[in-house]
Amino acid sequence: MSGLQDQVEIKFRLIDGSDIGPKSFPAATTVSTLKETILAQWPKDKENGPRTVKDVKLISAGKILENNRTVEDCRSPLCDIPGGVTIMHVVVQPPPLEKAEKKLSDDQNQCKCVCVIL
Repeated sequence: MSGLQDQVEIKFRLIDGSDIGPKSFPAATTVSTLKETILAQWPKDKENGPRTVKDVKLISAGKILENNRTVEDCRSPLCDIPGGVTIMHVVVQPPPLEKAEKKLSDDQNQCKCVCVIL
């Protein structure tokens, strides 16, 4: 019986309302491992998917989960029902805007206007 209690059913809710899972994980599973699972199972037809684990943020019970925490550490006694499915929200960080900002600043430097009043 204790083996079943050490398992946690988790469903990952994506931004568009679709889900990955539910899937059973041991309570000792780290958040980083959950993110790797999401990356591996990300639907191919979805745009703007994560490229790396660093692009994924998991939110459970209103808290952003840290990579080194375990599933057991993240469980909320108020939100998680024993034997129920825990829903974690998945947020994908957009790619950095460094290139776009650099291009914009380059364009601003090249665009020079001259006005002559006769």
